[in-house]
Amino acid sequence: MQTKALKIGTRGSPLALAQAHETRDRLMAAHGLGEDAFEIVPLTTSGDRILDRPLSEVGGKGLFTKELEEALFDGRIDIAVHSSKDMATTLPEGLEVTTFLPREDVRDAFIGKLAPSIVELPHGATVGSSSLRRQALIRRMRPDLEVIMFRGNVQTRLRKLEEGIAAGTILANAGLRRLGLTHIITDLMSLDIFPPAPGQGAIGIEMRSADKAIRDMLSAIHDAPTGYALACERAYLRVLDGSCRTPIAGHAVVEGDRLFFKGVILSLDGQEAHEVEREGKAVDAEAIGRAAGEEVRAKAGTKFFEGWS
Repeated sequence: MQTKALKIGTRGSPLALAQAHETRDRLMAAHGLGEDAFEIVPLTTSGDRILDRPLSEVGGKGLFTKELEEALFDGRIDIAVHSSKDMATTLPEGLEVTTFLPREDVRDAFIGKLAPSIVELPHGATVGSSSLRRQALIRRMRPDLEVIMFRGNVQTRLRKLEEGIAAGTILANAGLRRLGLTHIITDLMSLDIFPPAPGQGAIGIEMRSADKAIRDMLSAIHDAPTGYALACERAYLRVLDGSCRTPIAGHAVVEGDRLFFKGVILSLDGQEAHEVEREGKAVDAEAIGRAAGEEVRAKAGTKFFEGWS
């Protein structure tokens, strides 16, 4: 074991810190260590600073990981804890995600002020969301609603809701559960109607590829079913060149040694969608995800993707 404190890098939002503390607590329990064996290092990322524009305009998902990855390279931190849905599908050479914690509920949650659900909102009501996937799914359900950009962490979005900027917003149930905020949820979205983002609900831990001691330490807290599910979903996303510029949903479930995957890609207005389902052995997760991505890409055709650029 290490003789100096293991430095856990994280964004500084309450949710990110909760995820870092969960990682630390699992490592403490797995290795019989005290809190003094770890140091949580909060860092501010570009994604935290730029709140006035959609991520699609300023660099995509990498804005939430760039500073953490730089800190990994220069040794300021030993591991970085991420929300898996915020991670790019291709990582810098020398870094990798080796560990996923047990996945939380993947569903999205609606928090409504004028009505308890999207279906019950009055005609023309405003819903806030920064996710193109959520925006497209809302428009698919209710083309009459006005969807506006809602950037910021959970607390910032909830404050905007209280200020009356929108009649409702959608957040990941997993994050609300980790923050102890499930009491504010007015509706949980059905997976069939409102499928999640690839990686949603899963905490991923990034490390330097060459650091064997860290790899061995992290292996004790890795959840294999979540790892297989994320390998499938990230492979699917990679084939589709998924980023914050693309409305993509995808969800893999592992049951025993089998993996079941469902995915959908949507037009920005939500009115065109192409779905895919695949299953196979869990150990073939990456190949299943890749095949699903190739299938749905072929279904949609080249012209469909021109609207994503």
